[in-house]
Amino acid sequence: MTFGEQPAYLRVAGDLRKKIVDGSLPPHTRLPSQARIREEYGVSDTVALEARKVLMAEGLVEGRSGSGTYVREQPVPRRIARSGYRPASGATPFRQEQADGEGRGTWESSSAQTAASAAIAERLDIRPGDRVMCTKYVFREAGEPMMLSTSWEPLAVTGRTPVMLPEEGPLGGMGVVERMAAIDVVVDNVTEEVGARPGLAEELLALGGVPGHVVLVVHRTYYASGRPVETADVVVPADRYQVAYHLPVK
Repeated sequence: MTFGEQPAYLRVAGDLRKKIVDGSLPPHTRLPSQARIREEYGVSDTVALEARKVLMAEGLVEGRSGSGTYVREQPVPRRIARSGYRPASGATPFRQEQADGEGRGTWESSSAQTAASAAIAERLDIRPGDRVMCTKYVFREAGEPMMLSTSWEPLAVTGRTPVMLPEEGPLGGMGVVERMAAIDVVVDNVTEEVGARPGLAEELLALGGVPGHVVLVVHRTYYASGRPVETADVVVPADRYQVAYHLPVK
């Protein structure tokens, strides 16, 4: 086979990818062995191995211990709707992160005081080392982990108040807007920046993903009169969910 200027392993991976996409290699089918790839495409063992690595990194195939490499069944992406903050009474952490009115889910959380890192301090406009309340969430839909969130709130704002612990007290489990309003902090703006990166090992373990999979990361910050009062990283598996925004036109 003539491969032209493109690296041989990418051409092999591209041909195998096409077979997976068009159904010639359906889900749960064993991928041709390294020896078979070498023979069929006339390439070296190294090229065959690198081509398989490309498909694994793309999440198209998965290795099964002692059995081989198999085509993965690709999930149909579902939507996570976001629409900025909503001050309506009764907002929960799940509703805050999943604004689709049809969505229903549960969450688990844990909170602990910690020192703000340089990056978090910059986002909260405080000094590195200042005390913050860090809360980690795992969100589930129908029992399936769908989203992670880690939030930081400056204790200069919430410390020694009834809302210092986001999941405890009279407003435990309410959204940021409602909790802040209870201590006379009026949230009037929210920003979100969306990016993508390979998921960290601990993130993919929690989300049930495959090593190397890409995640969407939403950096969100709530403001009250220009002052950041909460910032969070929301992590979503990119192969299972799409992030859709519904923004009002003023």
